[in-house]
Amino acid sequence: MHILWFLLIGLAAGWLAGMIMKGGSYGLVGDLVVGVVGALLGGFLFRLLGIAAGGLLGALVTALVGAIVLIALLRVIKRA
Repeated sequence: MHILWFLLIGLAAGWLAGMIMKGGSYGLVGDLVVGVVGALLGGFLFRLLGIAAGGLLGALVTALVGAIVLIALLRVIKRA
């Protein structure tokens, strides 16, 4: 059941990050990948900074921040 929640949060975070970064949606699979990788990246960044975010909302915020950072990094790499 945890995997299902992780995927749903990743999908929501990927979609929200796409909307915030004005890139639009990346499709169902693209949003899922961006959100899941963003969740891992966000968790890493939050641990590095000593920030703890608990619960469903905390997981969504962590995944969203990570997804936004991931999209920004991908855009920088794409330009280079």
